[in-house]
Amino acid sequence: MSSPEPQGEPQPVSGSPSEFLRNIVGKRVKVRIGSGVDYTGLLTCLDGYMNVALEQAEEWAGEVKTAAYGDCFLRGNNVLYISALEDL
Repeated sequence: MSSPEPQGEPQPVSGSPSEFLRNIVGKRVKVRIGSGVDYTGLLTCLDGYMNVALEQAEEWAGEVKTAAYGDCFLRGNNVLYISALEDL
């Protein structure tokens, strides 16, 4: 006997990257871009290209805060990683 094929869209595995990304929308995050600069803020939007929109954004170069922005948009091809700054 063969096992039944899954129906509908595949469900993400617990702890998967797609589940993590869904869970961090609306949370404080740190986004590192290719130049090594970090941006922290409230993640308001994230799309399939990893374009990121932050509110209450701050720019950090190492341990030094270099700028503060109300809203910030980071183009996905510059994003190295996104990490949560609060519990999910």
